[in-house]
Amino acid sequence: MLVLNAVDIQKVYTMKDAIEADKQALRMYTQGLTEVPLRINFDAKKGQNLFMPAYIKELDVSGIKIVSVFPDNPKIGKNSVPAQVLLLDPETGEVCALIDGTYLTQLRTGAVQGAGTDLLARKDAANAVLIGSGGQAASQLEAMLTVRPLKKVAIFDIDLERAKTFASNMSTKFAKFGVNIYASTNLDEDIAQADIITSVTTSKAATFKGELVKKGAHVNGVGSYTPEMHEIPESVVKRAAIRVLDTKDGVFAEAGDIIDPINHGLVSKADFFELGDLVIDPKKCRQSDEQVTLFKTVGSAVLDVVVGYDIYLKAKKMGIGTEI
Repeated sequence: MLVLNAVDIQKVYTMKDAIEADKQALRMYTQGLTEVPLRINFDAKKGQNLFMPAYIKELDVSGIKIVSVFPDNPKIGKNSVPAQVLLLDPETGEVCALIDGTYLTQLRTGAVQGAGTDLLARKDAANAVLIGSGGQAASQLEAMLTVRPLKKVAIFDIDLERAKTFASNMSTKFAKFGVNIYASTNLDEDIAQADIITSVTTSKAATFKGELVKKGAHVNGVGSYTPEMHEIPESVVKRAAIRVLDTKDGVFAEAGDIIDPINHGLVSKADFFELGDLVIDPKKCRQSDEQVTLFKTVGSAVLDVVVGYDIYLKAKKMGIGTEI
């Protein structure tokens, strides 16, 4: 069995790799070439344990992500949301890889937004806004920078000092992109100028004003994943000319951003594509520079297994990781 930590993954895998793998993962999902049972959730004494399996028929590979949510872990110097991804060898059925699931989740979640942005945002997009500077924010920023030659990215957080610290750190980390990354002190102004808006929060209310979104903008909803959470304004969902989801089953069951507008009669389930539909048929992507487009993701074990297996194959080829 090959054990891969975050440093190992970074040696063999790029954001660009992950974006392409996510596109293919969701293409296979839409084509019915995967099996994704419902997530299993156990309440433990000190937290929750979640088990997310998937089988990828096209690759003949199975895997499972095990995620725990233990809020008190930081008190003992541990991550509050530890995760691991296990893969099974297609030839023998044995566990062939144990991969850092925390880093893998950040990578594939940033990458799926990158996939949506790549397929839907204007090619000449120059200005972006990233709302939220938590644990997922760095990969979200990297994904936007990977697929579009952005000139400015405004970082907004309810904690301005945290936004400033994040912007400063990311300016150093992503200096190679030559982009101006700064903390937003006027979100309305930055939204009005934005070609790409990415919200990655667990907010129960819209994180920006939908009426400020300009023609041609692309909006990503990444953070909310329960019916109570609602970070994307309903007006944006209604206005969008193209509405795309990572998986219909997941979003229609979990994302308040989309569930509420449907329940309020603003849109119907028939008004949405899956991202896999766009990979299969690029004609379903943006057709004009005037269209407002929307991508919403809640995640799927399909992404973990496909990206994880791709990482595993590259690591094996390059001799990276620890065999046990």
